[in-house]
Amino acid sequence: MRPHRAALLGAVLGAVLVPAAPALAAAPGPAEARIMPGMTAGGIPVGNLTVTEAAARLEQLVGDKARRDVVLKTAGRTFRLDAETAKLEFDALTSAKRALYAPRPGTVDSEGNVAGTDVPLKLTYSTLAIRDWARKTSNEVSRRPRNASLRIGLKKIRVRGSRKGRKLDASGTERIVKEVLDGPLSETRVLKQSVSSVKPDIDYKKLRSQNRTIVTVSKRDFKLRLFKDFKVVRTYGVATGKPGYATPSGSFRIQSKQVNPVWSVPNSPWAGELAGSRVAGGSAQNPLKARWMGVSGPVGIHGTGQEYSIGSRASHGCIRMRVADVIALYKRVSVGTPIVIR
Repeated sequence: MRPHRAALLGAVLGAVLVPAAPALAAAPGPAEARIMPGMTAGGIPVGNLTVTEAAARLEQLVGDKARRDVVLKTAGRTFRLDAETAKLEFDALTSAKRALYAPRPGTVDSEGNVAGTDVPLKLTYSTLAIRDWARKTSNEVSRRPRNASLRIGLKKIRVRGSRKGRKLDASGTERIVKEVLDGPLSETRVLKQSVSSVKPDIDYKKLRSQNRTIVTVSKRDFKLRLFKDFKVVRTYGVATGKPGYATPSGSFRIQSKQVNPVWSVPNSPWAGELAGSRVAGGSAQNPLKARWMGVSGPVGIHGTGQEYSIGSRASHGCIRMRVADVIALYKRVSVGTPIVIR
């Protein structure tokens, strides 16, 4: 081929091939799929939009609302669960994809559910975080009941009344928080939760029934006081333990009761020839006259033939009373009656 013809052919081919490259670069790619007309996500219209467009729209319209705090009102107080604590996140992209891939309205699945035109928004949270918050809130709101109680003085008994407690159900609080997060979006997330009342084990009525009778003994002024329903009804003179044989102090209960008690003589030098023996009730040698009300070990309340000793420290630890007084007291106390000695 002649040189000038080769050059001409090259020029022609170049003129044909060069425009082909721009034509290939301008070819359009596949169009992005669009969501079916009429579809909504969380009630927001997203039909005919691409996933990208739908995600942007959802973020703009409901993003802040989806991340709104949950407010709990209970027992006159307000508690707030913020999105950070709950680890609450709104996924706009997944929400848009749900609308894109949703079955056509009217489609029936294998369980008989009919597809609609709305899909739920994608919100995630930490169940453990919400459970921990609900438990802490319950601990802060709940209050233990207070039992009625006594403060027994020698001359006066003070009663502190009972008080009901309250309890906030932590599992119930967790449940309603999750329900509002899983449910449709609302303008507010304000929840109300009532507390339950917790009765005390011992109220005033029960305390009184358990302590209808109380006895106190003042070693200082040698007085025994009998209380009925927390009020002094009788006061008796007594004798208490002499130096070296002090009547014990403390809170006790009547342990036993006997009429004309047998005296089990302590094996002690002061008992003389009777030490370690037993003296029949009613015997002249028996110092326990008429009645016995055991208090603690060998110490008790009893009548005495030495009524002149009343008002002094004269016994070997027991509480002596005049015979008429001990008989009267015996009728009005029972085994288990509280007795305070100071």
